[in-house]
Amino acid sequence: MKSYRKELWFNISSRRAFINITPQVNECLRESGIKEGMLLCNAMHITASVFINDDESGLHQDYERWLEELAPHEPISQYLHNRTGEDNGDAHLKRQVMGREVLVAITEGRLDFGPWEQIFYGEFDGRRKKRVLVKIIGE
Repeated sequence: MKSYRKELWFNISSRRAFINITPQVNECLRESGIKEGMLLCNAMHITASVFINDDESGLHQDYERWLEELAPHEPISQYLHNRTGEDNGDAHLKRQVMGREVLVAITEGRLDFGPWEQIFYGEFDGRRKKRVLVKIIGE
């Protein structure tokens, strides 16, 4: 069995964003040479997410609105976490809802997706460098 590991780095200039990282993940798969196996992709920061869904701008706007309704950024005093001097209590909750990682089957050298599926990096407290781990195992 082969194993491959790579970190993808992101520095999002805004507080929140959804970035389609499928091309970078596909490049990792190509580099790995693995044809059959599993791919794990996870955010390595507690205020960011990796998830699978459709690459449709209306859906992403719906996510933004829905997440802000669930865990509004302001007032920052509503979060006990922010008593530490930070202002990202909402980002931790948004990450919890959107998830930490995805696991994708690899079949015949390709990500074994359903229709319209893509991998996204969700940033909920940007403006600094963060990373995503891609780990692939198989043959």
